[in-house]
Order: sequence, then structure tokens, then C-alpha cells
Amino acid sequence: MAQCYVIFGYNFFYLILVPTQILIGPFRQLLPMTNLPLKGPLTDNQLQVLEEAAIVLDGDKIAAIGPYTLLRNKYPTVSLLEIKEDMVLLPGLIDCHTHICFGGSRARDYALRIAGTSYQEILKQGGGIHDSVAKTRAASLEELARATAKRANRHLQEGVTTLEVKSGYGLSVEEELKMLRAVRMAAEQTAATLIPTCLAAHVKPKEAETADAWLKEVLLYLLPVVKQEALAERVDIFIEDEAFPARLSKGYLEAAKTAGFSITVHADQFSAQGVPVAVQVGAHSADHLESSTEANLLQLAASDTVAVALPGASMGLGMDFTPARTLLDAGACLAIATDWNPGSAPMGDLLLQAAVMGAAQKLSTAETLAAITSRAAHALRLQDRGQLATGLQADMIAFDAADYREILYHQGKLKPAMVWKGGQKC
Repeated sequence: MAQCYVIFGYNFFYLILVPTQILIGPFRQLLPMTNLPLKGPLTDNQLQVLEEAAIVLDGDKIAAIGPYTLLRNKYPTVSLLEIKEDMVLLPGLIDCHTHICFGGSRARDYALRIAGTSYQEILKQGGGIHDSVAKTRAASLEELARATAKRANRHLQEGVTTLEVKSGYGLSVEEELKMLRAVRMAAEQTAATLIPTCLAAHVKPKEAETADAWLKEVLLYLLPVVKQEALAERVDIFIEDEAFPARLSKGYLEAAKTAGFSITVHADQFSAQGVPVAVQVGAHSADHLESSTEANLLQLAASDTVAVALPGASMGLGMDFTPARTLLDAGACLAIATDWNPGSAPMGDLLLQAAVMGAAQKLSTAETLAAITSRAAHALRLQDRGQLATGLQADMIAFDAADYREILYHQGKLKPAMVWKGGQKC
């Protein structure tokens, strides 16, 4: 969205890019998702709902928001994209926890689970994460990049303009690097923003003698290359007895933090040992929390660590949802993400999962929408998106509706009719 001008002079010329502004509207309703507290409960009365509003974009940034008539008079010469039907505008959705870089399928695992075999038992039998490791290792860098970009583009069409992507199915130094390089390559094949996270500490590789030995190898040989090649700024670990118990995880995360990485944690999915570690190391988020104790929930709420609920995993494993209502009432910052992965959460539909969990946990519309926009941005410590405000990224989605409450009412079946990423219509 820029016009190019060339100015010639004696023995020189200048190439100047001049951003082109565009006014889009009127929207029947525009929800900027601004001025909301980061922590604790939200009521729908706290949502700012602008009626008959418009937005002015300047390149990839938002230049102005306000009443349509006022902005038409203030910006009489800018390009106009007139919205002729009732539509509701929101910030682009943010999925702050995914595993969409993987090879193969785990349909066999799913069939075993719904027939009664536990996730842990499937893992012990060589299925689960180990199955995805074998298939991901067998895929080439280019194949992984294409598959990742394809999933990201599907997410984008459903309104997810920014998503986190974890490694963790390589489980060797070279294969983890291949995954993170594939994520970087995939970012060139999608308009969506991909935020890479190194989850080399997913489970112990079969080749490693002990979990401790693998963590030391990651610290010595993997993370320095990740840092050198700028492949990721975030490190994650799966804290469970079957993966990495708390006593090992804390030291690993502290070392990663000292090396300059920010921290996130898979916490309390099957046992309540992850949250204390997450809080002690100052993790940006603690994700899962299906098995958290009341004490863990209160500890999390009193911290600056965001609680990330993953309803897709609960649905895929037949488990209870994260106690989102309890977390909010205790004062936590709650985000909702898909956990999109080939095993426990293959659906990858953020809006559907958020709507279903919101109904089950009695979350207000404001709480659910904040959990997939502004509060999800905070989980990733992104300050330039998740809201619609002057100077922020022009990531936004429009729904074919006259009332914002229609979005969750349809439980994920009402998808965005229009998506903009960085000011560009997708």
C-alpha cells in the first residue's frame, strides 16, 4: 500500500516510497479491545463498542479510528473501501500456543484414545510424540516449511493473524534446528506472523540416556546456534514426570533465561508441578493448567505469568477444561490458544474452541474475546497488536454481523468475512 516516486537530478536520482492511506467503513460496530485491564474478570459493559465507525490505515499501521462521517470529512482525499453491509470489526486473532510444524498424522493415536487408552500409555508404547518425531525427521526442510505455511494460511483465513509455532518433534540438535529453520522458511510463505519457540525439551529423545543429559545437550549445543541464527527468542519445556520433572526443568529454564531467552512452560496438564516452576523463573505464560490445584491457580493469579487455556487439548483428550472461571475470579490474566498439534489437538480452530470453552466455563463475551486478542498478545509480549488503536499494526477481521455478540453465539461457525494483515486485505 505505497506509491513509488522517482525524483531525478543532475547525476543522481531518489526513489521515494509514499504510503497510501485508505479509509474503510462504515462498520456497524467496531470493537477496539482497548483500555481493558490485563488481569481479572471482564464484563461486557467494559467493552468499547463504536457504532457506524471507520478506520484509516496508513501502510501497515492504523492512522485513525472514529465515526465514519467524521473521518470521511477529515480524510476527503484518501482511498475509500466502502462497507455496504452490516459488519463487525475486531483486531486480528492471536493464537499464542501451537505446534503446527510437524510431519505426518496421528489418527491411529486418536483412535486408541477414544477407545480408552491413556495419552501416557500411548507415549510409553512408542506412539504419541515419538510417532510425530519419526515422521517429522523423515520430512525434508522444504516439506516441513510448506506444511507449516499451509496450516498458518488456513489459520489466517479464519482470522488468526499472529500465531506462535513450537519445535519439539525433532528431538536432536540437527532436527530441532531443521524445524526452526522450517518455521522461518514458512514465514516467507504466509502473510501471518509466526512467532517461533524452541521446545526441544518436549520429551526425552529415545537416543538420550537420561532426560538430564538431553537438557544439557540442548543448553550446550542447540540453544547457542538458535541464538546465533536468530531462530527463536523463546524457550519452552513440558513439565511432567513422563517428560521433564520440575526438579530438572527449573535449572534448565534458568540457564535458558540467562542465555537471553524468554520463557514459557507446558504446566499442569496431567500433574500439578509446572506452575510453581513457571512462576519462580518468571515465565511469560504457563499453558494447559487442566490439573492445577487451587494453590497453583492462586499462585499463578498473583504473578505476572499469563494463564493460557488450551481447550483443543481438552477436547482431543476428553479431559476437563482449564478452570478459566476460577483463574479469572482469582485475578489471573487468561489467554486461550489452540495447542494445534498432530496428537492431542488436531482441530486447530481457535474461535470454535474459545466459544465452546467459554460456554462451559461461563466466560463473558468480553473475557473470551480478550483471551484471543489483547490478552493473547500479552502472553507473547507483543505490544503492537491485539487491539485497534492509532499506531498499532493494522491486523483486523470483519464479521458479517450487525452485533458483536453474534460471533460467539454461532460457536465458531461464523468465520470472518474479511481479513487484513498489516493493512493488506488477505
